Amino acid sequence: MTTLVKDILFSFEHLSEDEKKELASEILRRTARFDLPTLADEDFIHCAENLFLELDRRESKDASS
Repeated sequence: MTTLVKDILFSFEHLSEDEKKELASEILRRTARFDLPTLADEDFIHCAENLFLELDRRESKDASS
């Protein structure tokens, strides 16, 4: 990941929830026509694993509150 992309993601994290939704919607709209390669099963597994780990982390944090 380039430094520019990292900077954009860092800035994204500091937006309000409404601004994040607005930006995500605009990015999806602009990239919908990209000719992207098909994702492999491993890609989906990796994304699902990260999602579940994040959900577990949040549940653990909520349970300890």
